[in-house]
Amino acid sequence: MMMDIWSWISELPDLADWTDSDSPYIFELATSKALGDARSIQLRAERTAGSSLEALVTFTVSLQGFHPHNAPKTLWVSDTCPLNSEKPFFPLILQLLQEIIIRSPMAQNTTCPRSQLQNIKPEPISWIMESHSPESFSSFFNLVFLMRLFWLCVCDAPSEVGSLYFESLLGPNLEALRCEQAPVLRTFLVTVGVDAELCFMRTLGYMLTKWLILREVGVGLHVLAPMLGQQVKFSYAMEAHGFWVLKGYAPILSMPLTKSSSNNKFPAMEARDSVLKYTLAHQQLEAIMQLEYSISFHDGYIRVKARVDNLRLHVVKLGFKKNDDVDYSEERHFVSRARVWVGPEVGATYVVGMSLGRSTDNGEREVEMQRAVKGNYEESRAPKVKTRARTTTRTKMKNWRWDQDAEGNSVIFDAVLYNNTTGHEVATWKMGNNNDMGDGKSSGARNRYTGPKRPFTKTRGLVFAGDEYGEGVEWRLSKEMEGSVLKWRIGGQVWVSYWPNEVQSSYFETRCVEWCDEVDLPLITGK
Repeated sequence: MMMDIWSWISELPDLADWTDSDSPYIFELATSKALGDARSIQLRAERTAGSSLEALVTFTVSLQGFHPHNAPKTLWVSDTCPLNSEKPFFPLILQLLQEIIIRSPMAQNTTCPRSQLQNIKPEPISWIMESHSPESFSSFFNLVFLMRLFWLCVCDAPSEVGSLYFESLLGPNLEALRCEQAPVLRTFLVTVGVDAELCFMRTLGYMLTKWLILREVGVGLHVLAPMLGQQVKFSYAMEAHGFWVLKGYAPILSMPLTKSSSNNKFPAMEARDSVLKYTLAHQQLEAIMQLEYSISFHDGYIRVKARVDNLRLHVVKLGFKKNDDVDYSEERHFVSRARVWVGPEVGATYVVGMSLGRSTDNGEREVEMQRAVKGNYEESRAPKVKTRARTTTRTKMKNWRWDQDAEGNSVIFDAVLYNNTTGHEVATWKMGNNNDMGDGKSSGARNRYTGPKRPFTKTRGLVFAGDEYGEGVEWRLSKEMEGSVLKWRIGGQVWVSYWPNEVQSSYFETRCVEWCDEVDLPLITGK
């Protein structure tokens, strides 16, 4: 059963009914019985000293039964909240968010100092509280509190507390991540700013990664596996200023495997490969799929055009110290295929025509021929003439190929990474002991982040701009739809692969994740 902390906080006594002498109000976050001893993680609310006109309440997270003689242990104390204000618990929410963001496992070479992230702007948070019902805000607050508890219970408490957190708190409350259950989370990410968004989502990714690792090594959390699939990835889409934007986040371990070496579980692997896989698990895919669209009105129809403006795909390391896992610090998953699609809602009858652009050309091939003729011009009845011909073929291979296709009235933009030596598609190739990809010496599998012909940025990312593809798509819609705001579907699918880069290992894998959402298409003159 999901916890509902916000409802409990909202129902605390008001100013007139709560005196300093009252016992603290207690919310049992998680309980267990080990060897007959009751253990629990508790949230306490207690009125603190203040004037009769200024009642203050303080929240604490404490442990009960984990220490000798059952002495309670306080893990965290909140700032005081004024009960007589319009938003008495606003300071609590702001404090939780600030503490989550400042502890984020940001990338080591981030351009945003942590000191600048510590003071999150209060206006967006205040607006979110005002514009959403208590029921919808409750799910968001529970997730925020769950993330703050992660650092308290897993990092700042005995291991038994961490186990209780994973088993009784995190697993049963993953429902809060479902898109339909998280409208306030979507609003928060849109309004809080991209820097705070990255910190928040990387904290969430780190927390989920630890849960997934424990589940995979089989410490009791595997019983929650059936409810896992749709809850550890997150995405949201929006329309603004002629752009459709889809943002997606997925911890690497949450992405289903499509190809891998035979050893998939931590315990069954050699120690070296097990450490490698543990390092690779602490990574997260972050995607921004941005399409530009335009609308024009004509006699008898409406024309909608769309083209890829930007695809930005990064696999970030969820780590804190630059020297973590030194032997494998340069090992990273990389994007090997990306698809993005957009089109009208299912069953739409207002599209009267659709025109695609072209797919990219195949790799260029140049043929160079040289001929040399030699003859003998001495006096002879049959002069000897010798000829020699030489043909040279040069092939230009591109790392990426763009394709464009349609499914119904939706356009599909597809980017596929190829090995520029063998021509094999990376996402579907299975490494073996006797193929050129396995040894990595001539296939380009190694040192793929260095050199002028590398297919990725120096930070292991990938950016496709509109001028690389250029060709767009066009829909013609019925004139009757003018003045409407339509709901269109936008989705993305990304494959990430791992091949050994600077280490000797037989481990490889490819994983895939898919996101889908809705965006607005305003068919309003002058919009």
